[in-house]
Amino acid sequence: MKAKDFDRKFDDGEDVTGVLYLSKARRSGHDQRRVNVDFPTWMIASLDREASHLGVTRQSIIKIWLAERLEQTHSGRGGHTGRNAQG
Repeated sequence: MKAKDFDRKFDDGEDVTGVLYLSKARRSGHDQRRVNVDFPTWMIASLDREASHLGVTRQSIIKIWLAERLEQTHSGRGGHTGRNAQG
């Protein structure tokens, strides 16, 4: 399908998902990088208890709490959350 046809269908409110390769879709600025962090044993146990209580993984609870903290920190300063920051 040509871009102009796609744009017209999209603008007219037609369903264009059939022509998209959704399995290859990526959100800009949401690339992931792996990091290693060492935590004390007591902290891992606490994280695991909380994750189990919420029904999520340890990694999920760490991501959620870090995102919440970063948003609190940056919203108090009027800055952006740094989600698209590099480095």
